[in-house]
Amino acid sequence: MTLLPAARVWADEEWERIKLGYRARSMDEKWNVFVDGNVAFLHRSWTGHAVFEATFSRVDRGWRISAAVAESHPKRAAKVSPQLNRVLLELVLSAIVLGEPGADLRAELVLLSRPDDHPAPPEGLIEHSILGLRSEP
Repeated sequence: MTLLPAARVWADEEWERIKLGYRARSMDEKWNVFVDGNVAFLHRSWTGHAVFEATFSRVDRGWRISAAVAESHPKRAAKVSPQLNRVLLELVLSAIVLGEPGADLRAELVLLSRPDDHPAPPEGLIEHSILGLRSEP
């Protein structure tokens, strides 16, 4: 599934940190990220399945995702909206790889993940089940 790229521009220093990748260190972490060239690959840590590929391109003030795809095979990926996948991709890069709080993205993730006709789940449940945790370096 092709995703709409995030509007965010990552500074050169952030892109350098993204290029270093991220490896899950515990069972509570759900993501491994590595970069080859200008493409970031985001895989689920437990299964190793690829979930996202994001191609970064140089822009005036840094780096922007110019193209992104999400896994869409029904046996490996839940059927979710392109908007939810866009938010999750950006949130993994921001919160997991860079260690940013990402409060706005987290709120958007919860909003997009919850069916309208269901009550709100306990706080943090959606984030933990989809995003997971980040170990301190």
